[in-house]
Amino acid sequence: MGTIKTWNKWANAHSYYGLDLLRVTLGVFLIVKGVSFMSDLDAFITAMQPYENLPGSWIILHYVAAAHFVGGFFIVIGLLTRWAVAFQFPILFGAIMTNFLGDMVPANLILALVIFLACVFFFVYGSGKHSADYYLKMQQ
Repeated sequence: MGTIKTWNKWANAHSYYGLDLLRVTLGVFLIVKGVSFMSDLDAFITAMQPYENLPGSWIILHYVAAAHFVGGFFIVIGLLTRWAVAFQFPILFGAIMTNFLGDMVPANLILALVIFLACVFFFVYGSGKHSADYYLKMQQ
């Protein structure tokens, strides 16, 4: 618990609008991907082909769409950012592995790696000073 408090103190002391803009952009991107998965089932089935023999593969579809949509919203407003990002890690790991198990698409691999690295950053950094977490913390 002490480590998280130390990270929060450092993040609040080094809060910049650019990082907040990056957090909001990441959240909006995840929301758009979640809506994309919900609306274009054929593209998602094509991406899921390497995993079609796994039991419960349709559960993955529902998890991905919901985690991207809800997690993206939480990241945008800065509420429970670390939790929202943590729920993205299995999805992003699967997106990276899809390129190695299925057809290699370098653009998708690079995009998944960039989003994964941004999520790792915000998992460590937190939501920052301009967020709902910080506002609620200051109201105590």
